[in-house]
Amino acid sequence: MSPAAVHDDRAEQLKLLRRQMAAVSGRRADTALPESEARLPIPPMLADVLPEALPRGTVAVLSGARSLPVSMVAAVTAAAGNAAIVGQPNIGLLAAVEMGADLSRLAVIPDPGADPVEVAAVLMDGMDLVVLGLGGRSVPLTRARAVVARAHQKGCTLLVTDGDWQGASMRLEARVRGYETTMGERGFGRISGVRLDVCARGRMIGRTRAG
Repeated sequence: MSPAAVHDDRAEQLKLLRRQMAAVSGRRADTALPESEARLPIPPMLADVLPEALPRGTVAVLSGARSLPVSMVAAVTAAAGNAAIVGQPNIGLLAAVEMGADLSRLAVIPDPGADPVEVAAVLMDGMDLVVLGLGGRSVPLTRARAVVARAHQKGCTLLVTDGDWQGASMRLEARVRGYETTMGERGFGRISGVRLDVCARGRMIGRTRAG
């Protein structure tokens, strides 16, 4: 397929995605959310380590253990919210289900093409949470500001992984501290939980357990 044909195909896919998001979005951008809905649901495992729940419209950079974004997806969809995962082909959906995720409320776009940021921005129309894998890219400040403004307007929280988002107001890092196992027959077992150290801007804010 020629580069021009690929470009046209991607453009058509974005148009279709915009129409789909317009169909599912019932949120009015000019209507303030009640206080009870102004913050994103967080997983129980983070309740004791995050100073407070993330305000809707936050853009945060996540690094380290993938259990952190997976648990956020699980919490949001379990609370009847809509979430999307972009550019994360190896995300652990089974782990999300085990954490309580409702997959009927989850959109997964493993290959967003050359511009995953544009795809994430379109998804903000109909999602409460978007997890965006940048694939090693760095988003410059000018573009980052435009997407942050859109996130605020739409009340959609954006969690960025596998790259850098210049000017991000929040950076969270989760490091695996240990594993919990459940022993089975004949000495075999399975990992039943992961113990994490969670840091914000390099400062540890607590320890928690995932799974």
